[in-house]
Amino acid sequence: MEETESALVVPSPLGRIAISPDAVAQIVGRTAAECYGVVGMSLRAPGAARERVTRMLPRGRARRGIVVRNQEGAAAIDLYVVVEYGLNLAEVAATVRSRVAYEVERLTGLPVVSVDVHIQAVKRSA
Repeated sequence: MEETESALVVPSPLGRIAISPDAVAQIVGRTAAECYGVVGMSLRAPGAARERVTRMLPRGRARRGIVVRNQEGAAAIDLYVVVEYGLNLAEVAATVRSRVAYEVERLTGLPVVSVDVHIQAVKRSA
């Protein structure tokens, strides 16, 4: 399933509501940027299946470093983030995972089956 082609659908009494994965990605990006310890989003290099090649992206680009998939009518989300040096990485990832799942479900009504947080780099804040 491609993230750009498969809309997520929320049934309602009057019909269906189709939500673009890009719209969900914007919610995810803004929520992740507000989480303590996240200093930026990172984008996995295209075609680099196992390589750790990344480039830093400004916080303002809310859809970069985010993949939203339709998994049997629910959202499956992957985030690629850069975390502030000196923080507990597991705690930051758990906070991001929890807040993203909550906000996507609250704002869209879509069930979220998974939120996978990929910490691509650790950086000292300026």
